[in-house]
Amino acid sequence: MEYKYESQRVAYPFFIAAMLLFAGQIIFGLIIGSQYIWPDLLFPAIPFNIARMIHINLLVVWLIFGFMGSAYYLLPEEVEGEVYSVKLALLHFWLFLIGGVVAIVGYLFRWHDGREFLEQPFIIKAAIVIVVLMFIFNMIMTMIKGRKRTSVSIILLTGFLGLAVFYLFAFFKPDNMVVDKYYWWFVVHLWVEGVWELIMAALLSFLLIKLTGIDREVAEKWLYLIVGLTFLTGIIGTGHHYYWIGTPAFWQTWGAWFSIFEVLPFAAMVAFTFKMVGKRTRNHPNRAAILWTAGTAIVSLLGAGVWGFMHTLPQINYFTHGTQITASHGHLAFFGAYAMIVLAMSSYAMPNIRKSRPSHQKAEILAFWLMVSSMMFIALSLTGAGIVQVYLQRIMAMPFMETQSHMGIFYGLRLFFGCTFAIGLVIYLYDFFFPGKAASRGIAA
Repeated sequence: MEYKYESQRVAYPFFIAAMLLFAGQIIFGLIIGSQYIWPDLLFPAIPFNIARMIHINLLVVWLIFGFMGSAYYLLPEEVEGEVYSVKLALLHFWLFLIGGVVAIVGYLFRWHDGREFLEQPFIIKAAIVIVVLMFIFNMIMTMIKGRKRTSVSIILLTGFLGLAVFYLFAFFKPDNMVVDKYYWWFVVHLWVEGVWELIMAALLSFLLIKLTGIDREVAEKWLYLIVGLTFLTGIIGTGHHYYWIGTPAFWQTWGAWFSIFEVLPFAAMVAFTFKMVGKRTRNHPNRAAILWTAGTAIVSLLGAGVWGFMHTLPQINYFTHGTQITASHGHLAFFGAYAMIVLAMSSYAMPNIRKSRPSHQKAEILAFWLMVSSMMFIALSLTGAGIVQVYLQRIMAMPFMETQSHMGIFYGLRLFFGCTFAIGLVIYLYDFFFPGKAASRGIAA
């Protein structure tokens, strides 16, 4: 196996950075999980709010590194041409990495903006915009220089353009909290339930075309269906965040209906994946990449679709909003929809970049099952904690801290399965960084 265009190798440092930051995210996840049981752990050096801030910001940063690396790998093959500027790609890689590290270290010294998920100080936000604009410019020029433009590349570019545009709302900080939250969700919701889904769908289509050998025309029809459903449901579906923040009551009706239908694009991805795998015309040797790809569709449907649907109606959300049920949905949805598609792209691309056959397949498949099953149990543990919390705190009106004392068993289970997840990640990273001596047989990817 090998890459087809020399510039595809620029994806390599992006995947390395993504994996290292992923490991950092899990370390801070374990710290948070421990602090639920031992609240004074690492206090005051790393209090819970700082550890949670780093855990979530690392998630966003490593996923974007993974998206960029995936884009640089697939674009040359899609447009049949080299990346416009490898130097520009490496320049924004280092700028993004330095900015990300400065932000994370800054959080440890309490240098942050204070807004949940958008804690980056102004100068870091400005640097992120510059980096993303450099990346998008490189994408556009690569597509212009290329010999053709495919639906996969166009949808991928649309997703990144949306990512850049909606991040601009992070700079808007009105004094009125209702107005602030209204636009805050433009970033938080329309990223993960809008434009990121386009990126995911494009990467999923690329992988299925490469791994199964299916007709591109069939894959593109499915891609258009998924994108249409994403736009139809995801944009107005933002309304399920507007129930209780002081916005007009009509958002409860609009948010409820469109949020119900937000499960449709994920259901379409499952149908798409199984149909394509069932009709595959080649038996690709990279079984781990196939598993991660198929797993992405299923776990994203569970996390984003089913777990999201469980508490999206206003009658239920009134009790569950901001409880551990929200956390269970967030963990499973982010892992299924975005972490797994980056891991799938990494598993597929890295052997090709190294010009080798996929190695340690059994180990990577073990890592897959360890990580997926652990995340399922983490989500179930948090769901159990959330049910207790809803009953005691929201229905019985028990004080918050007293409620927490009744949720210890679920926090213990969450920490245990967090550790098993970390073991799976270590196995995956071992395969990633130490692939061994694999034979270079030049099998077409």
